[in-house]
Amino acid sequence: MLLNEIPWTVPLTVRLSNGLTHTFASVYEALDFLENEWPLRKGERYDRAVRTCRRALNRMTPAAVAREAFIAACLEAGMPLVMTPPAREMTPPAREPQGATTKAAQSA
Repeated sequence: MLLNEIPWTVPLTVRLSNGLTHTFASVYEALDFLENEWPLRKGERYDRAVRTCRRALNRMTPAAVAREAFIAACLEAGMPLVMTPPAREMTPPAREPQGATTKAAQSA
């Protein structure tokens, strides 16, 4: 992790213009993408996202505000968010009580 890395509480996944998806977990990742990999179409929300991410890295703006600005820039550029279902806790399957037999075992 970089020294100036500021993680978001919830990463976000964006569908890029080429159809691939990319997950962003921090302000730095978003700013790096904005400055180095952004598609040609730049607008007002793009400019705001760059300014806001820089301010967040300098601890002048909350990371959540930078995240929202990045989302707005993505939508403006035609790159929608990909909704991922919330992670569920893995629970082990229910076990049958000792001595219980299954129908398959009874018919064999």
